[in-house]
Amino acid sequence: MGEILLSIFVIQVIYVSAFTLRMILTLKGQKYIAAAISTVEITIYVLGLNLVLQYLDQFLSLVVYALGYALGILVGAWLEEKIALGYITLKVISDHTNRDMAHRLREQGYGVTSWIGHGRDGDRLVMEILSKRKNQQKLYKAILGIDPKAFVIVIEPKQFHGGFWTSALKKADQ
Repeated sequence: MGEILLSIFVIQVIYVSAFTLRMILTLKGQKYIAAAISTVEITIYVLGLNLVLQYLDQFLSLVVYALGYALGILVGAWLEEKIALGYITLKVISDHTNRDMAHRLREQGYGVTSWIGHGRDGDRLVMEILSKRKNQQKLYKAILGIDPKAFVIVIEPKQFHGGFWTSALKKADQ
């Protein structure tokens, strides 16, 4: 019975990881990769469900099935974080209005659009920075390394039009 329970658990972890990854890829517009994953996913699902139904009289098989599902979600989310598809936009607001921060970030290879905004307590440097998601933590640390008190908001853009990033994205996709 131990081998059956282990099989149920492993199958469920693989299935739900694939399911989670497929859903995230679908939401990010990667429909062909998602479709390929779905063929593997449904095959694994049927195998796992078949095993559980064969041992439905064993309560432990249902518990293992549920635990495998929970772990599968965590593994799928972890995989997606490692792949880190897509782009992020950071909106940064700093008390330092001398634009040195924008210049230093550009020197590190980031595309920065900056302007002076007017806040409750005076002028602020406002920046928008587009970056690949996999570079998010590096960029975040670079910003806080320059201004530890900076206000930072992370947004995940869904669509691009115009600007030098659009040209770069089209070249990268070819």
